Amino acid sequence: MNETLYLVIPCYNEQEVLPETSRRLAAKLGGMMDKGVVSENSRVLFVDDGSRDTTWAIIADLHKKQPHLFSGLKLAHNRGHQNALVAGLTMAKDYCDMAISLDADLQDDVDAIDKFVSEYYGGCDIVYGVRSSRAKDTVFKRSTALGYYKFLKLMGVEIVENHADYRLMSRRALEALMQYDEVNLFLRGIVPLIGFRTSIVTYERSERFAGESKYPLKKMLAFAIDGITSFSVKPIRFITALGMLIFAGSVIALLTLLLLKLFGYTVTGWTTLMGSIWAIGGIQLLCLGVIGEYIGKIYIEVKHRPRFLVDRFLNQK
Repeated sequence: MNETLYLVIPCYNEQEVLPETSRRLAAKLGGMMDKGVVSENSRVLFVDDGSRDTTWAIIADLHKKQPHLFSGLKLAHNRGHQNALVAGLTMAKDYCDMAISLDADLQDDVDAIDKFVSEYYGGCDIVYGVRSSRAKDTVFKRSTALGYYKFLKLMGVEIVENHADYRLMSRRALEALMQYDEVNLFLRGIVPLIGFRTSIVTYERSERFAGESKYPLKKMLAFAIDGITSFSVKPIRFITALGMLIFAGSVIALLTLLLLKLFGYTVTGWTTLMGSIWAIGGIQLLCLGVIGEYIGKIYIEVKHRPRFLVDRFLNQK
């Protein structure tokens, strides 16, 4: 049962970590080939997402020296991690029986690859890599991550907790994924929608080997908002309910003021009046912002621009 495995690794300015990443992945994939676990046609596919350093030069050199082991895909422009990952999976789909996506920073445990493949041979089309612990995270990151997963589930999004993009997908799962052609990508929400037989492999996430994280707080927040607005309309419904509640409160307040006026009571409270105006104004702006997020997504989707454009593809059949 030695089927072809492709390891798909999106890269953006990863010159500091790529030499060590390639060494470890070559050792892992080579060992699996020697044992007959995977085919000799298996490859490590690095996807250069428009890097501005020497990332592509390193990838091209790896392919030149070991074309039987390393492949390279260069995108014409930086398109973001999710698009780069889909680009790699799209190209790998035509050459592999299964593909495993993982990050270039060596935080994902490469030794878990054996368990992924074992689950695949056991009949699973999708295998999720799930962190066994978040003990190494800061208190802030751990609490916000757990809160985010719970909030997504509250919004009706089907998602695997403590799972990033370390996963195995069979060829038929990849073919199913390609049918989801939306431009706004959130793979952690899309993949569970595919169905098929799935399983989970737990692993311990390590510290980044070298370089800087490509997901600072600003990008993490943008990614979190994408995850919510791409898969749930509950925020819009919440705004509708909030609007109805405020309207009902306004009617009650108006009737109360009229009754007080009829009975001769003077209405005081300039601070309360101004506070309520500012509060309602803030709520209105917040609601407009949420609605704007959805309208913006619609605007991007209807243009249906390509998710990525390939500059070069280095692969030995």
